[in-house]
Amino acid sequence: MKKIPIRQLAAAPHKEAVTGQFKIRPVEEFAGDTDLAHDLHRHDFFLILAIQHGEGIHEIDFTPYKVQDHSVFFLRPGQVHQLDLKAGSSGYLVEFDHSFYHPKEKISIQRLRKASNKNFCALSLDRFNRIMGLLSSMLSEFKNRDDGYLDIIRSSLDIFFIEYVRQSPNPNAVVSTAATYTQERFDEFLYLLDKHLTTHKHVAEYTAMMNLSAYQLNEITKSSMGKTASELINEHIILEAKRYLLATPNQVKDIADLLGYEDPSYFIRFFKKQTGSSPDAFRQHFK
Repeated sequence: MKKIPIRQLAAAPHKEAVTGQFKIRPVEEFAGDTDLAHDLHRHDFFLILAIQHGEGIHEIDFTPYKVQDHSVFFLRPGQVHQLDLKAGSSGYLVEFDHSFYHPKEKISIQRLRKASNKNFCALSLDRFNRIMGLLSSMLSEFKNRDDGYLDIIRSSLDIFFIEYVRQSPNPNAVVSTAATYTQERFDEFLYLLDKHLTTHKHVAEYTAMMNLSAYQLNEITKSSMGKTASELINEHIILEAKRYLLATPNQVKDIADLLGYEDPSYFIRFFKKQTGSSPDAFRQHFK
């Protein structure tokens, strides 16, 4: 059985070790003269990959993205991914954990939540250069470690997330109050889904937490993703199941228990109905 490693940030030798982990380095350090091929794995930290120039394929939670110039990838803890990057690529790789960057203000929390649901973004040259300037400043601060450098890095992350979540098919469009409300409630639903997935699997449980009717929640999810709330709940369950199947050697019955299913046979039928294959067959495919 293939076990996919869960990667962790190495303990920092400097004082940032007591306030969480942070690391930044140029892409050229690990994708210089030879092609880079990282097999499927997951992290327990956030990851930003900004590609100034490069080619390859980045698969995140089983969705493949083409690596291209002026693009940014953002992964939250727990997501599985694999990366094939051609030699000569350039840009920055940033890694940090919850302890290092944990915004307190509501607006900053919302931005991080929105960013966490957007794994890939291709930017205009102007916008990408602004992000590259931020990352270059972070690298300088991280290397020099002058007084207050951690505060500057965290402030730079705040600005990065502002820039990142601004990206849309039409960034200059005027956003209506109704659209803003819909996005905020949709983000709230996704947050609750991540937090309560193992214990809450029914739409009614989420509508109760959000003080909405089932009709209202479905209107929000359909306008945001073109899917019902029930479909999104099922997708999140399957995604988490796939993560366990690929990232752990646990038996299917144990994974069913971790996901909150008392009856493993019910979980197996649910998984097969949603994916077309049994959990064991899905795992076997990646051996």
